[in-house]
Amino acid sequence: MTIIESGIGKAAVPRDFPAVETWVFDLDNTLYPPECDLFAQVDLRMTAFISRYLDVDAAEARRIQKDFYIEHGTTLSGLMSVYGIEPTEFLQFVHDIDVTAVLADAALGQAIEALPGRKIVFTNGSLAHAENVIRQLGIAHVFSGIFDIVSTEYEPKPRQRAYERFLHASGIEPTRAAMFEDIARNLEVPHTLGMTTVWVRPAIAGTERHHRLSHEGAEGDHVHYVTDNLRGFLEGLARASAAPE
Repeated sequence: MTIIESGIGKAAVPRDFPAVETWVFDLDNTLYPPECDLFAQVDLRMTAFISRYLDVDAAEARRIQKDFYIEHGTTLSGLMSVYGIEPTEFLQFVHDIDVTAVLADAALGQAIEALPGRKIVFTNGSLAHAENVIRQLGIAHVFSGIFDIVSTEYEPKPRQRAYERFLHASGIEPTRAAMFEDIARNLEVPHTLGMTTVWVRPAIAGTERHHRLSHEGAEGDHVHYVTDNLRGFLEGLARASAAPE
């Protein structure tokens, strides 16, 4: 594992990144900082949806929501598996949020655009949510595709079938791709498939397990690089690649 706080050293580049021709980015808390706290809105709307759908109080709805997230990868996956929920209404409801807390980041867009090859968003969220967020960031133009939970037939990361369906749909050669994620366990399968992995490390926001989940397993071999500054990391890649031998 190579830990980089805000950039990347030239020594790290020759081993992994020159071969990369496809750059795959998770969406939430990866392309924008967790401090935007968009998920607080999604979180509340999930609780409200479950409370109404299962006719339980908010405390029980939240317990179900978090248990499913931990056990099934996403709350939606648990609801579909256990209760047979139809996913479209759920996705529309929980992603009907205000994204204005996300600030435009032209420099991030420039750093991604400067990478050679394809740039893709791969998210457990919906296409509409991804489009809203990257539009708010002002970086929609740099991506050649968005693959959401519908494109994986509702198989969420970190399940292997989610990545297999993503790779099949996108035509990506995994050994020539890099994956950027804020949840460390979501990098296990990409590592196994031969992708270069970068954990975009978030702060731990609380003590409950669902708060700690993004950090669990982060010390494993499946995490190749760690950064707390995605834009700085990508800008460092560009500098290192341009530097003379």
